[in-house]
Amino acid sequence: MSFDISERHNMIYPSQASSRKWRVLDITVTSVIAVASGVVFWMWDWVCMAPLTLFENITPGFEGLLNGFWLFAGPLAAVIVRKPGAALYAETVAAFLELTLGNQWGVGGSLIVGLMQGLGAELAFALFAYKVWTNLVVLLSGALSGAMCGVYYWFTNPGWGMMRVSIYLGTSVVGGVIAAAACIALSRAIARTGALAQFAHWRVRDSEAKRA
Repeated sequence: MSFDISERHNMIYPSQASSRKWRVLDITVTSVIAVASGVVFWMWDWVCMAPLTLFENITPGFEGLLNGFWLFAGPLAAVIVRKPGAALYAETVAAFLELTLGNQWGVGGSLIVGLMQGLGAELAFALFAYKVWTNLVVLLSGALSGAMCGVYYWFTNPGWGMMRVSIYLGTSVVGGVIAAAACIALSRAIARTGALAQFAHWRVRDSEAKRA
């Protein structure tokens, strides 16, 4: 039996939904998140150039802060579904869809970096053996996803100086943390509608909130 940690009361509850076995429901929800995220990624591709240029003109590397718009699929899927591989699956499928719809980044700037971001997001939950799903772990997921994004652009831009690399890596991590925080808020908003009632861990959270 696996366990779920309640942040409200700092207690541990057994949770059937924390089982590592994927159900059809888990696959469906993760896929929906991935597709929706991929569409958002693609839409952001076509409006991001002006903001990216603006942030870059403020300080070269500062544009990494805007990477958060491409970093939310993994943490969101993981925090909702709570299954090993959910973050990697969602971020990678979203990136593949973004590429398939067509953009200016190509395979490297879409699929490869998306895979790396998914690995970063997944690593945070793997470090805790998929047993801890607190806000801090979700934020760590966003941070590691942002770090992997920063690493990709570091290696694909050998002309960058260390100052720009450092700023870009730092702002990418911050962007990932902001994206993860938004995922926490969004998942709770979705849960309040009752849409996540089939997930046992969300039923535990709801029942605890009502008793508080």
